[in-house]
Amino acid sequence: MSTHESKRRILVIDDSEAIHLDFRRILQEEPPRSRDELDQLEEALFGATNPRDTAPDKPAFEVDSAFQGQEGLAKVKEALAAGRPYEMAFLDYRMPPGWNGAETLRRLRQVAPSLRVVLCSAYSDYSWAQVIQEFGDSHLLRELRKPFNRQAVRHLALNGA
Repeated sequence: MSTHESKRRILVIDDSEAIHLDFRRILQEEPPRSRDELDQLEEALFGATNPRDTAPDKPAFEVDSAFQGQEGLAKVKEALAAGRPYEMAFLDYRMPPGWNGAETLRRLRQVAPSLRVVLCSAYSDYSWAQVIQEFGDSHLLRELRKPFNRQAVRHLALNGA
């Protein structure tokens, strides 16, 4: 299995570049750190350790970005055509001047009805009850309020919407 095939594909659709950076920091593996004095001292005292024993396996995520709903829809279509669909999309409610989250979700459901979606925003023009009324109380749809925390994002990415 190739590296790309083993990674969970996530699409972030948000008009804020800072939000994309936050998702990447949270979901993508950190680069290996260099060995410092403490690591060397620990090895001298306790012997070499198996790297698998010192750090739990982190799920690998491939995070793609779209800054508007139209761009997100195009990326989902491309991924489906390539046989590499996204497992999940984190979708902002508000993305001026383009489609809002609800309109983007309507379009996404037409081309990828089984795509798990997490609607994210500090503000919403729709109540969660309105969203559920239109899109159904589905295991494929969740809500995440900004500012979000690392654990909530990782939990949703790992366990699904």
